[in-house]
Amino acid sequence: MDALVDVIVGKYAPLPERSLAELIRLLRGGVPQWDGLRPAAMARAKQRLASVVLDGVAWYWPQGESPSSARHAPSDTVRLLAPFDPVVWDRRRFELLWGWAYRFEAYTPAPKRVRGYYALPLLWRDQVIGWGNIAMADGELSADLGYVAGKPPREAAFKHALGEELERMRVFLG
Repeated sequence: MDALVDVIVGKYAPLPERSLAELIRLLRGGVPQWDGLRPAAMARAKQRLASVVLDGVAWYWPQGESPSSARHAPSDTVRLLAPFDPVVWDRRRFELLWGWAYRFEAYTPAPKRVRGYYALPLLWRDQVIGWGNIAMADGELSADLGYVAGKPPREAAFKHALGEELERMRVFLG
């Protein structure tokens, strides 16, 4: 059971305690025969994993991994993330990390949508700064972008990186 918990944490870290507990609860579907082992696995994980409490929230990540290592340094890259990307799917963690609520609105009635039918979170460096609704029509890429701050970053590096990401999307959807 601990090995499964370590796989989860390795994939989704950093995890707030509540999200870690929820993922461990979900293991009952994958390994129902170990259902009774889940509470003890959670207790061992809390002892074994690296952690910190920030603003009253306990966060966990693999022991021996340093969040400040060069491996985690942000790059001047823009990425449009899928709604179920490991960075995005846990809406609680998303809001804790970036300070705004993202919701997948494909099943929301059109008049109630805030960001669009299939809005993709927009990652710039180490911040999710907005969202994009991307479509291809007659071989042309259409990008309707929105920003949490109301406007895009002014840096030339952002404009260049956004252009590269939109080109990758054009090729992918092409």
